[in-house]
Amino acid sequence: MSHADSQTVSISLLDKEFSFNCPADAEAELLASADLLNEKMRDIRKSGKVLGLERIAVMAALNLAHELLQSRQSANDNVEHRLRHLGNKIDTALQTNNRSGDSDDTI
Repeated sequence: MSHADSQTVSISLLDKEFSFNCPADAEAELLASADLLNEKMRDIRKSGKVLGLERIAVMAALNLAHELLQSRQSANDNVEHRLRHLGNKIDTALQTNNRSGDSDDTI
């Protein structure tokens, strides 16, 4: 990525400003990600159990990573379920086809 293809984007996390370089076409995703992270960090700060910006950021990152892993597992489980279902449909169709084909073979 050349410097001409990137831009500086400012985000705010718990009222602290950060600047990042990002590809020109990724600004919306960066801002949406920052909004989500800021929301998680605010929730953690409101709980009062974690103090300090760095610790709150780490806790928010861990929570988001955990949610991502759960989402991936759920998606994998859904794909596996659908594949089993399709396999059963194929088996049923093949069995039905074999039964109808067997009767045609007799003379």
